[in-house]
Amino acid sequence: MDKTKKRYEELKSLIEYHSNLYYNNDAPEISDFEYDMLMLELKNIEKEHPDWVTSDSPTQHVGGSVDTHFAEVVHKVPLQSLQDVFSTDDVVAFEERIKKAVPNPEYVVETKIDGLSVSLEYEKGVFVRGATRGDGLVGEDVTLNLKTIKNIPHKLKEDVNIIVRGEVFMSKKDFEKLNEEREVLGEKLFANPRNAAAGSLRQLDPKVTEERNLDIYIFNVQKSENITFSSHFESLHYMKKLGFNVNPYVKKCTNIKEVLSAIDEIGEMRGDLTFDIDGAVVKVDSLIQREEIGVTTKTPKWAVAYKYPPEKKETIVTDITVQVGRTGAITPMAILEPVRVAGSTISKTTLHNEDFVKEKDIRIGDHVLIQKAGDVIPEVVEVLKEKRTGNEKVFEMPKKCPVCGADTIREEGEAVTRCTGIECPAMLFRSLVHFASRDAMDIEGLGPAIIEQLLDKKLISNIADIYSLTFQDIVGLERMGEKSANNLLNAIYKSKENSIEKLINSFGIRHIGLKSAKILAKTYNNIEEIQKASFEELCAIPEIGEIMAASIAKFFESSQTVDLLEKLKERGVNMESKIEKNTDHRFEGMTFVLTGTLPTLSRNEATEMIEARGGKASGSVSKKTTYVLAGEDAGSKLTKAQELGITIIDEAAFLKMLQ
Repeated sequence: MDKTKKRYEELKSLIEYHSNLYYNNDAPEISDFEYDMLMLELKNIEKEHPDWVTSDSPTQHVGGSVDTHFAEVVHKVPLQSLQDVFSTDDVVAFEERIKKAVPNPEYVVETKIDGLSVSLEYEKGVFVRGATRGDGLVGEDVTLNLKTIKNIPHKLKEDVNIIVRGEVFMSKKDFEKLNEEREVLGEKLFANPRNAAAGSLRQLDPKVTEERNLDIYIFNVQKSENITFSSHFESLHYMKKLGFNVNPYVKKCTNIKEVLSAIDEIGEMRGDLTFDIDGAVVKVDSLIQREEIGVTTKTPKWAVAYKYPPEKKETIVTDITVQVGRTGAITPMAILEPVRVAGSTISKTTLHNEDFVKEKDIRIGDHVLIQKAGDVIPEVVEVLKEKRTGNEKVFEMPKKCPVCGADTIREEGEAVTRCTGIECPAMLFRSLVHFASRDAMDIEGLGPAIIEQLLDKKLISNIADIYSLTFQDIVGLERMGEKSANNLLNAIYKSKENSIEKLINSFGIRHIGLKSAKILAKTYNNIEEIQKASFEELCAIPEIGEIMAASIAKFFESSQTVDLLEKLKERGVNMESKIEKNTDHRFEGMTFVLTGTLPTLSRNEATEMIEARGGKASGSVSKKTTYVLAGEDAGSKLTKAQELGITIIDEAAFLKMLQ
């Protein structure tokens, strides 16, 4: 196989891989520009070798599929994709092709909203069905989710039968807010607003979609009964009249000069828009001329999508500071001489982590090129080392947190440097949310929204302040009546009596979860004993390794931890272990695996019984497994146990072992 053919096959696989991540998993690994460049390279090879093109090529089909969780909808009119172009020469060439097909064409130029394409179907003016694009021919029925979007009318202003196409999107502001919330809850962040919108629309629970505050712009009439239009521009005005939220930037152009001017205008304004765009769409306006020009299996010949190249600008790194996030992650930030890029002025940008700074060798005083990744996030793409004077300064990550003064730590195998202070104001919100969560102090009713209000009103400034809240403090909060306020106070008081394993877990100590916290609570009588335990003593506990022991010792020797424990003690929070010390070792050295539903015991209850007698509960079957405790609807774990000859017991046999 020659080099070109090998590259062609490689490109097909690579594009399919990234296409699946983008369209079906809503989790891209590369930027839109990088994806477009891969596709352009593939198209250029296919131009030179048309005999290589087969139906499985990414150029021959739309890059989406249908999720089996949703019902299929066969589109009455295919939802095609657009041919991408990347230069003004390409736009001129497009116009030349159009002129060969039809005389005196006029055009409409629109913003290309970066979201998820959907079709909306109305019968007698009532919204009856909505579907994702899918593969262009078959989409997913997401009607219930679409009904949660405020700008989708449930009833039109006229009783018409019509199918329209639009783009569901998330505003930049709502995207940032959503990612902030996900960071606090320790969830994976969305890569960009488009993927956040796609992930939100394809939720199985419409309530989740509703919370995401999605929006939509309608840009095309797919099919209409008893209504005819002479032009696309006319159809847009009609859709607006029906009550649809139509694409906000639409410009009619009579010649190519006006088309290029409109593209430039969109390019200038894109940084100031409240939503993301990934280009400008150029369409022939006349619907009769469109019929004459025709379509391919994948794209209409009468339209193209102009993709803006990432704009790069030179500036100077005047300083490198650090920012402490809500999880304690310390991120270096480049302070820049202000420069306008892609429609907005950039004066700072993230440098991600210590490794990023070192790999690119970014120094204070360097001349750098910056661009907006995906037209959203500014980034340093290159250091202009030839412009160095010798006065540039190498950046070092701080040894102490700049916010609270606690030690910083970067653990082996991690790129992130973190603050170790439990009372650090920068991560107080995150610490409070975790402290009140179910597996920690389990304070029912004290969720992120209430915590945010308490912080905004300055009613709490550290974790211990939770236990100083009064009825008057709480009842004054939004959506808090007298009953809710009393319930929350009772939950706070009740949490004071928790055994110390919940308290230990609530601190969010690195590498220490509820299971490890229980081991500490079984080994020591109270928090004071754990504070005094040395690294060597902690390492001697069988289930506690060196990394965990170091993390525990470092946490409890911190002055901030000592201060917090003192405050909690003063407010009556229990510091004693209530776990009975283990005198029954009958399961010592045994490993149990639980599978299926037991008749009377929950999985947690059975696990506690095993661990209380010195045994270990594992999540997977192996040759080291002693028993598999199986209930109803036991699955693959039971099959594997049978294959390995592991002893299988039911609940009755297990309870007999406890007697």
